[in-house]
Amino acid sequence: MDQERLRTLRTDYESAGLSRSDLTADPSALFARWFSAALEAGLQEPHAFILATAGGDARPSARTVLMRGSDQRGVVFYTNYESRKGSELAENPRAAGVFLWLPLHRQVRVEGRVERVAAEQSDDYFHSRPPGSRLSAVVSPQSRTVPDRVWLEERMADLWERHPDGDVPRPTGWGGYRIVADCYEFWQGRPNRFHDRFEYRLIDGAWVAERLAP
Repeated sequence: MDQERLRTLRTDYESAGLSRSDLTADPSALFARWFSAALEAGLQEPHAFILATAGGDARPSARTVLMRGSDQRGVVFYTNYESRKGSELAENPRAAGVFLWLPLHRQVRVEGRVERVAAEQSDDYFHSRPPGSRLSAVVSPQSRTVPDRVWLEERMADLWERHPDGDVPRPTGWGGYRIVADCYEFWQGRPNRFHDRFEYRLIDGAWVAERLAP
């Protein structure tokens, strides 16, 4: 690795900034506004975010997942309940997520407790997925050790043969989670690393927004 080059990598952020007058009473409304801007800018996979979890041993882990729903309650994603993140959420049902929309010089953090969405909602989303994605969810023992790629491919080929239309029921071990947000942070890049940051926290049922130092 070129350590000297790494030390000198710089990108100066140029934006109009984020002021208190730009904020909304409910942070989910500002999040929706920023997400719409990311969509309109044509960013690749703006719904991708880093999800951080920790189990009972407090050892953190993080990975990229896709947001598949967002409203005043928080953000929704889908996964295998028996994956590492699923196991950690069973032990410690709290998580943090980070959305980075770098071309817009924006980042959003969201934190909160995590709950499973209703089975009917998971069913509806599962059956909206492409056939191959449905079969993959059935075949993959996510996060577990497997013998090799061939083992996975043989299982997949067998399931395709039995269900060429991908019409399989949602596995009971696969479904949706919602991060029920109690904290949001909105970060807007500014020149000279003198960024704008506002944090919302839910206190006694009301959102309180405060400016943070960059």
